[in-house]
Amino acid sequence: MMGAVEQPIPVAHPRARLTKQAKVVWGNRVVTVGGDAPVRVQSMTNTDTVDAIGTAIQVKELALAGSEMVRITVNTPEAAAQVPFIREQLDRMGVDVPLVGDFHYNGHRLLTEFPACAEALSKYRINPGNVGKGDKRDRQFGQMIEAAMRWNKPVRIGVNWGSLDQDLLASLMDDNSRRAEPWPAQPVMYQALIASAVESARRAEEMGMDGNQIILSCKVSGVQDLISVYRALAARCDYALHLGLTEAGMGTKGTVASAAALAVLLQEGIGDTIRVSLTPQPGEPRTQEVVIATEILQSLGLRSFVPSVTACPGCGRTTSVTFQEMAKQIDDFMRAQMPLWRTRYPGVEKLKVAVMGCIVNGPGESKHADIGISLPGTGEAPAAPVFIDGEKKLTLRGERITQDFQALVENYIEQRFGASGASKAG
Repeated sequence: MMGAVEQPIPVAHPRARLTKQAKVVWGNRVVTVGGDAPVRVQSMTNTDTVDAIGTAIQVKELALAGSEMVRITVNTPEAAAQVPFIREQLDRMGVDVPLVGDFHYNGHRLLTEFPACAEALSKYRINPGNVGKGDKRDRQFGQMIEAAMRWNKPVRIGVNWGSLDQDLLASLMDDNSRRAEPWPAQPVMYQALIASAVESARRAEEMGMDGNQIILSCKVSGVQDLISVYRALAARCDYALHLGLTEAGMGTKGTVASAAALAVLLQEGIGDTIRVSLTPQPGEPRTQEVVIATEILQSLGLRSFVPSVTACPGCGRTTSVTFQEMAKQIDDFMRAQMPLWRTRYPGVEKLKVAVMGCIVNGPGESKHADIGISLPGTGEAPAAPVFIDGEKKLTLRGERITQDFQALVENYIEQRFGASGASKAG
């Protein structure tokens, strides 16, 4: 028989990887990382941290876009002094997102000399390639770990191949040269990245730090390099892992590169937090990197952040751009409403909406969605059937189809996810 199979085709789903679990805390907000917790979205400000108001505003924007932790640069005494004021401003605005301090070169000094900064941050990022050289390295790394233990803060030990410990790399290169058959330089670089992260984490544990409070990252800028390094890193340890290309790039390139690399690893169960390090295009909001990160997780079925809108690409059968404009308007509207809807309509992020442009796939896709509309295409009657929960409920006509459909979507959300809908479902 044509198409017959002896076994059902298995449904693809990400494989789980059990890791240690860290807790990133601020006030009553606890963001768990690793273990059985969902993959978390992180972002970073690009403001001057000395500008406390400007930084707090951008942190709020990133948090509202879906970032569950926001990292800020702490690179000078002036920046460190402003961190408590940034935290205070966020608390006044009702933004309880945890702040992560990004330290390089002088973090040991800043965390020691500015205890209010150390306390206001929820997590520290330490780069073992930038904590000092020679005898200073262990001492200054130790000071940062001591600060983390003193204030009960988790740390991310984040290695970058652009700032890798050169002494470690040189040592591994020397060892490699003595092999009977030396490896190419690239695998030695991979080994150095992983060794720097894992050995630093174990040194922190030897100092008394709880291994559950340690997150690792080994960031590179190449897709295949990232996949190779993280597969090896995951095999070497059970620490929670932060994923991301260290410089993804701008626009389409940065978006595609991040999606390609992160999707492969996440599908294999590797990764507990992610960041899309996107270079903003001129005039583009910083929040775009958060949108892309959430879309990656949502596309893989790992998380739901906003209702999804299915729309056809358009072809010669579609008579206008009406369905495109409607799809964008509905999508923009729902994203704008999500900060309010998250609390008012629990579960609304799993809503599926379809906006289709002709009768070929329109009715079918609309039936698969929770609520969908199929606009008329070339030669079709000027009518737009609306499907709700798989059944055709009504037909829209006229000049106000977009507004009428948006009203139907809002009504559906209220009926299904509002207090009355929730009580009926219960």
